[in-house]
Amino acid sequence: MPNEKLKELRTKAMRLPLTPGVYLMKDKNGKIIYVGKAKALKNRVSQYFGSDKNHGIKVRKMVENVTDFDFILCDSEFEALVLECSLIKQYNPKYNILLKDDKGYHYIEITKPPYRKIREAKKKLDNGSEYLGPYTSSFAVKNTVDETQNIFKLPKCNKSFPRDIGKGRPCLNYFISLCSAPCARKITEKEYNEAIEEAIDFIKGGSDKAISQMKKRMEEYAENLEFEKAAKMRDRINAIGKLNEKQNVVSNEVKNQDIFAIATGPEKACISVLRFNDGRLCDNEDFIIDAVKDLPQARSEVITRYYELRDTIPLRIVVDGEVADAELLEEWLTKKKGRKVIITVPQRGEQAKLVSMCSANAAEKLAQSEGLKGNQAAQSDELAKLLGLKKVPVYIEAYDISHTGGSDNVAGMVVFKNALPYPKGYKKFAIKGFVGQDDYASMAEVLDRRFARYVDGDENFAPLPDLILLDGGEGQVNAVLPVMRKYNINIPIFGMVKDDRHRTRAITANGEIIAINSKRQVFTLVSNIQEEVHRFAYGYHRKKHTKSTLTSSLTQIEGIGEKIAKDLMKHFKTITAIKNASLEELCKVKGISEKKAESIINFFGRND
Repeated sequence: MPNEKLKELRTKAMRLPLTPGVYLMKDKNGKIIYVGKAKALKNRVSQYFGSDKNHGIKVRKMVENVTDFDFILCDSEFEALVLECSLIKQYNPKYNILLKDDKGYHYIEITKPPYRKIREAKKKLDNGSEYLGPYTSSFAVKNTVDETQNIFKLPKCNKSFPRDIGKGRPCLNYFISLCSAPCARKITEKEYNEAIEEAIDFIKGGSDKAISQMKKRMEEYAENLEFEKAAKMRDRINAIGKLNEKQNVVSNEVKNQDIFAIATGPEKACISVLRFNDGRLCDNEDFIIDAVKDLPQARSEVITRYYELRDTIPLRIVVDGEVADAELLEEWLTKKKGRKVIITVPQRGEQAKLVSMCSANAAEKLAQSEGLKGNQAAQSDELAKLLGLKKVPVYIEAYDISHTGGSDNVAGMVVFKNALPYPKGYKKFAIKGFVGQDDYASMAEVLDRRFARYVDGDENFAPLPDLILLDGGEGQVNAVLPVMRKYNINIPIFGMVKDDRHRTRAITANGEIIAINSKRQVFTLVSNIQEEVHRFAYGYHRKKHTKSTLTSSLTQIEGIGEKIAKDLMKHFKTITAIKNASLEELCKVKGISEKKAESIINFFGRND
């Protein structure tokens, strides 16, 4: 966006009042491309047209396309939220989270009387039927309809009642106790309607509520000596019981709840939703959206958009992290449901395990969409959440120092891309700034040289990483912070701490120790990084130290100094090759005279 237009929009934004409202961003054609709400319009809208350093890619793209904006004042932030929902539904703005997917929606249809039927439907029709839903899982709808028809012995055929009553014999389903056969007058219209009502209660309220009501009616029938009706009710209760035995209870703690988790990558993010009814996982949904930078705000938008599309809202909504405007969102959900709804972020126990399951599902779906392995996405996502990173790290650089008593001091840099080693990015550094042992100074020198090469435009040192990990503790981190400030580079940087057995146990920064032993994905990733950078740095040091040792042995020869010794090793590669070289071959090396060549031959005891 041209600076003049940006200034114009910022000036307009600065004239807005500090009151709640809704703002509508428009493109050059006047089309609404984003709708947002604000507690204070002036503060919120002006942020878009200031510095873009804190904006994610999606927001920057949106701002680039904004040529004007409009606003609507509201009496309260809650009123602004309600209006925002309405306007998003009306305009479907390009840059709002809309939770579009390609699965479509499914309904349970209850046809109009007489002799109502329960069946699947792909869309609502204006045909007098009652519809439950929408549901995004056709499998869940089919299962629910099949189970309901079997338990309450409802017809599955295409016969129309009362038109087809008495026109034929009952089908096989009647003889295997899966249908009450209204076609053959085996059940009265009143009894049929009672069965339909109980079936609807079963679908809406779940099995526990249905069983409670049926037990009460069974007892009433028994007291009135209506034993046949009591027996039918008993059979239905037993059928539900058998169905429940086949299903695994996932949550004993909370019966009805929805769980949300977001996994985000460099370009895309995945939202997973697990829906529980009677403690059982009854449905799951996944949505692929553009990558998000502000996770709390994204969670808030996702929950709002999700329940705009659905009639069923649980009393408890569980999420994998902080939700922006959580209290406001709870108020909106409570009003929509008519009962108190809470949003919670569990830290431990059964609920935390369910959130981890949802997060793993989101990571796997995201990985599939981006062509990665599920564990790669899960490891990076869990690391970002644990360290409080603004985005999931795609490129991670790790550094380690290696030496022998301060001699042959070197450093290794390894790169992990999408949680896997990326050898093309590996770098070796020989410490040049001093002699002796100083791991802190060594680490500072290496990072200084790395960033200097980047600033000078060396493509071999681009791009900058999303995260830096140093082998060591707080001391190593503090040693390189001045280097980061020197080049005005803002990259999250942490130390990798080992236990007394040299195994990774924690991550450290800012005086805080973050234990990773209980975080399986993070522990695996960080351990792999630390082992790889140690292997690479140590391998370079060992090679350099071996070469240094060999060079030192050559300097014992009369007339051979360190420089000539290095030239000999560079030319012949090994001591054995030098030992077996002829006088003529030795003289080909720069600085080797015939006299020095004879000294080398005599040193190795050869008599040519």
